[in-house]
Amino acid sequence: MRDNRRTRVVLALLLLTAFTLITLDIRGGGSAGSGLRGFGQRVFGPVERAAGAVVRPIGDFLDGLTNISSNAAKIAALEAANQRLQQQVDSTDSDRRRVEELDQLLHVAGLGRYRIVPAQVVGLSSAQGFAWTATVDAGTRDGVRAEMTVLNGAGLVGRVISVGPSTCTVLLLIDPKFDVGARMAGSGEIGNVQGHGRAPVELELYNAQAEVVSGDQVVTLGLNGGRPFVPGVPIGVVTQVKPTPGALSRTAYLQPYVSFTTLDLVGIVIQPPRVNPRDSVLPPAPTPSATGSSPGSTPGSTPSAGSTPSAGSSPNPTTSP
Repeated sequence: MRDNRRTRVVLALLLLTAFTLITLDIRGGGSAGSGLRGFGQRVFGPVERAAGAVVRPIGDFLDGLTNISSNAAKIAALEAANQRLQQQVDSTDSDRRRVEELDQLLHVAGLGRYRIVPAQVVGLSSAQGFAWTATVDAGTRDGVRAEMTVLNGAGLVGRVISVGPSTCTVLLLIDPKFDVGARMAGSGEIGNVQGHGRAPVELELYNAQAEVVSGDQVVTLGLNGGRPFVPGVPIGVVTQVKPTPGALSRTAYLQPYVSFTTLDLVGIVIQPPRVNPRDSVLPPAPTPSATGSSPGSTPGSTPSAGSTPSAGSSPNPTTSP
């Protein structure tokens, strides 16, 4: 009982003190009020600060909980903006690459005076039983017919084997069923080039005594009317000469100028040149190496000689209307 009575007395004194301080503060209190307020601050200030130190982190945590949804929305908006910027960069790079490929294609067409229909490869497949074919978005509506030459800014891609109104199928140079009449640059020795899938294409020269070394360049021989192949289109560069003693022909391996795993923009030759361009479309000859590359190398990469043909004055190419 004594403890309860003492507690009530202390509580009553505290309440009385509080009411007194409030009353003095409202009335202005003068110097006496200021002194009492100072005394109250000294007595209750540490208690208030201690309570604030405990309560403030809890309040901040609760405020953070209320802002989680707002922060998540801001993060999502920033991620979306970053994605849009990345798409713009990718689109710019893709457009720049397409412009470069078109420039190279038109340069080759101008040098050879080939009248072409530019088109884009929309698929690589094994359609119609062929191992290496490409589907291109140009067809009869664009003047494309079967047995037409297909090239790009690096060289010979293949020939058209079937045509629809808006698309056509191209048999690629590396297909085992593909063959094309060829001519050695410089010497003029003629022969035949045949695809071998992923292995380098093979050149068979009709003259068994023909001089062939690594780095020699080969172009299409061409036929009357330019079908299926127009003359002078770069095919590839000799990487190795196959020893065939006593044979009636000479065999060598070629690295194609075209990268068939990255085909995109191509040109279909709908009209051959009036004059055989011979070697004028070829890029600069590579520096001969002491040893040729292995015949088992993959033909997907373009050799150094198969980059963009050398710059120079060239007539403006004529494309289809």
